[in-house]
Amino acid sequence: MPLSAVVFDFFGTLTPSTPTAVWDEHAARSAAPLGIPPHLWRRALDASFPERATGALGDLPQTIRTLAGRCGVEPSERALAEAVAARLGAQRELFVLREDALDTLERLRGLGLRTGVLTDCSIELAELWAELPQAPLVDAVVFSCREGLRKPAPELFHRIAAALGAEPADCLYIGDGGGGELTGASGQGMTAMMLRASDWAANDAHSREDDWPGPYLPSLSAAVAAATA
Repeated sequence: MPLSAVVFDFFGTLTPSTPTAVWDEHAARSAAPLGIPPHLWRRALDASFPERATGALGDLPQTIRTLAGRCGVEPSERALAEAVAARLGAQRELFVLREDALDTLERLRGLGLRTGVLTDCSIELAELWAELPQAPLVDAVVFSCREGLRKPAPELFHRIAAALGAEPADCLYIGDGGGGELTGASGQGMTAMMLRASDWAANDAHSREDDWPGPYLPSLSAAVAAATA
């Protein structure tokens, strides 16, 4: 049976890869108002990703206050507000899409395929999604921070398929391999393909499946041919 839906990861897939230096610089911005050394703040952010990605730390101000406390700092309301603003500004930069992303989504929808996004993310993306240019071109989204689960939890793949009105076997899943997503998707019956664009090697992703033995795409736009092959 032909595929009826294409599901994309977000970070490193619809967006360009994010090198370590960028994560460091972004962490330094929100660390500054809190008076926390950037390397300690980056460590706190990394260590808390499982909690942030499942919504366990609450909204962004609650999250930053909690993490600052773990670093031994009780921020003032002004410092907290400045850190929240710095974090949101940095995160917005990570939401900028690959040059071929919108065109790829439009072409897939033009072919009658439904499009979805399944991503491990903290609260910032979920709260800002509706403002982003791809939102009208995506038929369904599943955010880990809203679901309380991270990839490769089987439930997530079934939830995005159901939201698209499809069975997992009817879906093509495309991602850079972070979080065991490709094995997770294929294990639930989806056709999984790794995006290995020219910036793939520079990506600093959590638990990426670098040894993925399955098929891959050299560019995001190649998803159109893959979905209609």
